[in-house]
Amino acid sequence: MIAVLNIDGRQLKVEKNQELYISKISGEKGDKMKLNTVSLIEDGKSILVGTPLVDGAEVGISIVEQTKDKKIVVFKKKRRKGYQVKNGHRQMLTKIKIDSISVGKTTAKAKTTAKAKTTAKAKTTTKSKTTTKSKTTAKAKTTAKAKTTAKK
Repeated sequence: MIAVLNIDGRQLKVEKNQELYISKISGEKGDKMKLNTVSLIEDGKSILVGTPLVDGAEVGISIVEQTKDKKIVVFKKKRRKGYQVKNGHRQMLTKIKIDSISVGKTTAKAKTTAKAKTTAKAKTTTKSKTTTKSKTTAKAKTTAKAKTTAKK
């Protein structure tokens, strides 16, 4: 089972038992969390795409460690001015492990049938609105013609 997870503005494709580094999140080593910002779930047979998120989908994670990334050197220089500044930092990271990927009680079939029903309702309402509008405009045109012929 594969899921696309949204963490800190990034979309990550994850699988069960996968370990990866993300930007620091609060928690201690060994803590377990559930993330519900899932955009897509694929389970071999079907693909469930959220709009923008999949309702009821959760990804269970556990924190493996809190660590720092390699040092990033920031060097600024303006030539012929004698200006040089060397700075840097180490980004704080959290190593997580994906424990489980689960979809809620709603299924893909139920969602597609509900979507089909809403689109059918929308189509019928737009048709009825256009037919009533065309009838009223036709009546207005005939009354306008009758008024102009009566004036002559």
